[in-house]
Amino acid sequence: MNENFQRNWHEMTEAQAFESLRVEISEGLAHAEAEKRKQIHGSNRLTTKKGKSPLILFLSQFHDSLIYILLASALITGFLKSWLDAAVIFAVVFLNAMIGFIQEFNALRAIDALSRVLSISAAVLRDGLRKVIPAAELVPGDIVFLQSGDKVPADLRLIKLRDLQIDESALTGESVPVEKRTGRLPGSTVLAERSNMAYSSTLVTFGTGIGLVVETGDHTELGRINRLIAEASDLETPLTRKIRQFSRLLMWFILGLALVTFLAGWWREQEAIDSFIAAVALAVAAIPEGLPVAVTITLAIGVARMAKRHAIIRKLPAVETLGSTTVICSDKTGTLTQNQMTVQAIYAAGQAYEVAGSGYEPRGGFSQDGIPVEPRTRPALMECLKAGLLCNDARLAAGNEGWELEGDPTEGALLISAHKAGLDHADQAQAHPRIDAIPFESAHQFMATLHHNQAADAYHVYLKGSVESILQRCDSALDTNLRKTPLDIAAVHARIEAMTAKGMRVLAFARGELPQDRAALEHAEIAEGLSFLGLQGMIDPPRPEAVLAIAACRTAGIRIKMITGDHLGTAVAIARQIGLVGAGGDIGALEGKALANVPESALPEIAERTSVFARVAPEQKLRLVEALQARGHIVAMTGDGVNDAPALRQANIGVAMGITGTEVSKEAAAMVLTDDNFASIAAAVEEGRGVYDNLIKFIGWTLPTNIGQGLVILIAVFAGIPLPILPGQVLWINMTTAVFLGLTLAFEARESDIMQRAPRDPEQPILTRHLMFRTVLVGLLLTGGAFGLFEWELLHGESIEKARTAAVNMFIIGQTFYLLNCRSLTRSILSLGLFSNPWLWPGIIGMLLAQAAFIYLPMMNWLFHSESIGKDEWLLTVAAGLLIYLIIGLEKLINRRRAYRPIPVSSQPKAFDHDQKRAKGGRLRTDKR
Repeated sequence: MNENFQRNWHEMTEAQAFESLRVEISEGLAHAEAEKRKQIHGSNRLTTKKGKSPLILFLSQFHDSLIYILLASALITGFLKSWLDAAVIFAVVFLNAMIGFIQEFNALRAIDALSRVLSISAAVLRDGLRKVIPAAELVPGDIVFLQSGDKVPADLRLIKLRDLQIDESALTGESVPVEKRTGRLPGSTVLAERSNMAYSSTLVTFGTGIGLVVETGDHTELGRINRLIAEASDLETPLTRKIRQFSRLLMWFILGLALVTFLAGWWREQEAIDSFIAAVALAVAAIPEGLPVAVTITLAIGVARMAKRHAIIRKLPAVETLGSTTVICSDKTGTLTQNQMTVQAIYAAGQAYEVAGSGYEPRGGFSQDGIPVEPRTRPALMECLKAGLLCNDARLAAGNEGWELEGDPTEGALLISAHKAGLDHADQAQAHPRIDAIPFESAHQFMATLHHNQAADAYHVYLKGSVESILQRCDSALDTNLRKTPLDIAAVHARIEAMTAKGMRVLAFARGELPQDRAALEHAEIAEGLSFLGLQGMIDPPRPEAVLAIAACRTAGIRIKMITGDHLGTAVAIARQIGLVGAGGDIGALEGKALANVPESALPEIAERTSVFARVAPEQKLRLVEALQARGHIVAMTGDGVNDAPALRQANIGVAMGITGTEVSKEAAAMVLTDDNFASIAAAVEEGRGVYDNLIKFIGWTLPTNIGQGLVILIAVFAGIPLPILPGQVLWINMTTAVFLGLTLAFEARESDIMQRAPRDPEQPILTRHLMFRTVLVGLLLTGGAFGLFEWELLHGESIEKARTAAVNMFIIGQTFYLLNCRSLTRSILSLGLFSNPWLWPGIIGMLLAQAAFIYLPMMNWLFHSESIGKDEWLLTVAAGLLIYLIIGLEKLINRRRAYRPIPVSSQPKAFDHDQKRAKGGRLRTDKR
């Protein structure tokens, strides 16, 4: 193990770090010493956890109760010489296994993606010479050179730098590049504020620096995240868990019935082979062969629908999981906000202005107290904007997909605000050419540019920077007519407090006059005597569509948690703007420092009632997801950086950003947003609820047939009469109806109130009491109809083949009429629209044609022991089917008000209160159907 691991390098001085690693700053490591250290510490690569081999991974897909039932069904079907049916069932099993294998294999590539992050080169000092080596060859003690555009190759303690800025958003979630400094920091400094450190995989955006390698490979912060990913478990989705439980229960139920059937035949002294065939027929009748296909196709249709709404699903069960979601943990930057810094407020000459518009689109006007103003009539305002335009190194260009920024986001916001006032950068640069500049340095906290005003033949300097740095250089301010006036420090600070209270980042601006014929700018010349121009307050504005999406989620009973690496004040301000709570309501907010001191036992309760988490570390995101899951929540977690990957994988559904997301986050996630927009998550939740709805509709439609067929066979065995339907005919009913009829339910549109229902109780079984009652009711109706027709035919002297054909026809027609009821569990087909499902009527027509072939084609008569029937049999089966439709329609009418309990739009959604549920000793009441 690395002896340096977990040292607080940021707490050390540069000299202490060099002494600890036994290296000279002027020489670096010798080649021989570097080789020794590589033997001790290993290569600068992330090791991957050895997982299952592809073969074992594939075979594990068959380890499921439902798969066992299907395999048994196929074997029994083959035993009965129905090789075609057996081949179909085997094909279904193999297809599902392949889909599961591909999904799991892709999911486990997340750690491999982390390893690829380190496949870069590094400039180092070895044997007194600067060399470029593969980053994998770095060892603790190496001295690394950084410059703009470099990816940091290892964890570094910074020792020298010039204007160094590093984008650490992938690791910490910080929305803007971090300004780096040298010098020691307190040991308690959190990761996002360790300005004297540079971490592996982060990106240098500006300046240069020299750093001492202190951690490599698995011992870097990136390596720690790698271990968190490896330790995070892939949780079962509500669908897979319920299907597994349902399949296991069904398996034992089928085996029990088959045994009872065999014993009943044996008790009635039937031949053993006849009793065995009857038991086999009952088992085949009770197995819903079409269920796995229906689940896969329904989820696949959900995937296609979500793709149209900017959500790409990487794992099929994630479709349904979204519909079960009770909490969405969302990043702020780029997801809830536009990831485009925008000036929203300006203070100049004692006047406050609001700036409309957002993002990098230079559109929007200026107003004062809500009244529009023309900027060109306000000289002080224009001068403040001009300072932000000229004292600026960013550039704005029109791209194929709108305006694109080249440079720092903060400087980009200043360009946009100036453009909104009609100040063109090229024109102003020509009228005031830049002569010299003092770049921003963290030690001074300002940038200054020297310009020649050609119209007045004068030289002036513009400054922008932190409020403290600019104000200490000013002894006056400019009034509305650009005349010098005493500087009112108190008024400036009052305005700053008003801006920062809204989560704005505030920059101050100043101007100074210099003697003519200047060729350079010196620090001493701008240390004092400047005139204060004003303030510009900017913020990464919320997405308007995210505000609407959050309101929709609140209506749907889904809680939103903002988990960000940004500052607490900014996060809370954005949370208020996007409506995480009602107007005027209190937002529970917590910083990473305070979160670190929360004991595990208290964390679930705190996670439940807190809406905003700021400055959080990667492992804290993981803890929060686990804490919410401990409260029984189904958690969706969004993220885009390497730091988000462990939580993305631990969440019930991880949601990665497609535009700004790292490859690591995409590999760890179950869903990727192509537009990085929170509104797309809300749309995906809506689609997910629709998918689960359609799955329940299919299950509620198919099970009555299995029950009816099983009861028909069971009654025949106990009555000692011939079987009304044969095993081959059972397979015909189950497979054809599932394909032609049942799968049309997968194309049902979402019902209009789907986002006004409470989230389903994660513990609620697939078959609720209400659905179970309806299943049994329809099963009994089908049993009565089929058995009645079978006996009717025999009593009228018809052959047993014709009687069995009539019974089969009863199941087909009965299921067809019941399909119309199952399009909605509460509403009538008229309220849905007769033609709102484009596949419904083609499916019914296809089923009737297939059934006609079963009845009238000689080849089908030979294969399935069927026989032609007349119009009387058809009339009886249609009448029975219509009766089933009317009975279920009446049952829906009676139970309609109890079936759904929409959440009033005005009400505050509440999360599941599992403690209260246990105290009452009852089941949580949510979306009961």
